[in-house]
Amino acid sequence: MSRFIDNNALWVAPIFSFVVAQLLKYVVYAVQYKVFRKERLTGAGGMPSSHSSGVCTLIVVMAVREGVHSPMFAIALILGLIVMYDAAGVRRAAGIHAKVINMLKVSIDELDGEAADDKTDDKPLKEFVGHTPLEVFCGAILGIFIGFMFK
Repeated sequence: MSRFIDNNALWVAPIFSFVVAQLLKYVVYAVQYKVFRKERLTGAGGMPSSHSSGVCTLIVVMAVREGVHSPMFAIALILGLIVMYDAAGVRRAAGIHAKVINMLKVSIDELDGEAADDKTDDKPLKEFVGHTPLEVFCGAILGIFIGFMFK
């Protein structure tokens, strides 16, 4: 098993990191809100960012194995920066927009005299899609730590 991991660390380590972050996300949510939601095991958003964790693990493993002057490290670094920027920027904004749209929908339904639950085909938009900068940072730190475990 050790040889398998050693020979495949460039993809095994980031996947492991992603899974660890998703499990932590589930636990953090359960502690924070005192409720277990299975969706937190696979869903986007929340603490820590599993996307940031995975790409930072890839960056570290690539740096250790290929060197910081290799083209592969440069590609991993740029990819990681884009993923983390997107998580804290575009995807976070999409989550904020979804929250506002969901509130507007409920308000409109109340004005129309309809209960929001009466519409089975009208599900609320997902609000957990992005991350705060702190969630991205914590995911990055986790990913760096896990990356050095696989060196």
